[in-house]
Amino acid sequence: MEKVLIETAARAAHRRTGSGFVIPVAGGLASFADDDSPFNKVVGLGFGGVPTAAELDEIERAYAALGAPVQVELPHLADPDIALALTERGYRLESFENVLGIAIEDKYDAVTPDGVEIRPSGDDEFDIWLNLMADAVAVPDTQGVPWREEFPRDTYLTAERDAATADIARYIALRNGAIAGGAGLRTAEGIAQFAGAATAPAHRHHGIQSALLSARLADAATAGCEVGVITTQPASRSQQNAQRRGFSLLYTRAILVKHPDPTPSV
Repeated sequence: MEKVLIETAARAAHRRTGSGFVIPVAGGLASFADDDSPFNKVVGLGFGGVPTAAELDEIERAYAALGAPVQVELPHLADPDIALALTERGYRLESFENVLGIAIEDKYDAVTPDGVEIRPSGDDEFDIWLNLMADAVAVPDTQGVPWREEFPRDTYLTAERDAATADIARYIALRNGAIAGGAGLRTAEGIAQFAGAATAPAHRHHGIQSALLSARLADAATAGCEVGVITTQPASRSQQNAQRRGFSLLYTRAILVKHPDPTPSV
């Protein structure tokens, strides 16, 4: 599911820039979307066997040609030989992420606190939704393991425009009539992917994240989804909110990074 989202967003970036790559590898893919894009990563690695040395060589050359690091999201369920091969090649552990899942019930009642309203957000207010998300992400949740990645605002905005081509349904949260938060949901092949969610700092701790999650669960059930997945930082409020709604940990993935060799001085 995430692999499809990453590939779709990357190919949208390629149409825009005329460069980049998507390389299949060991059940996953290596993607370069655009300079400093959050979609520059190797995802799904390990779900289709152990990559060969030649495959890793190809990927590393592709990223090096663009002066970019290789960032691998490696699930703990993968063959341990993959982690061993990557560390021997100079990859370093930089962070962790948790992937949680839920068996979706036939129906959910969308529950919202007093003064909070969750509604769909259409294309006519895409820029409003996008700027809200960018502003909220710029002031991250400080609970739990800190988010490793930070992106310039323009980079984030461009990446979200690319991701919009992946048929992500958008949501707006209102609190006492003011726009307070937003979220995304992608449904396909019976799976609901709970995409990014964020709350403006002035409206945090008022149940908005829980309300956005509740609304998306209800819509995922209506769409006939059987399974939902969400990615969070370990011990974050987002993880706690998801667990309160019935999500449980599926696996943890290590973020392993190999930086390009510095340009030798003349």
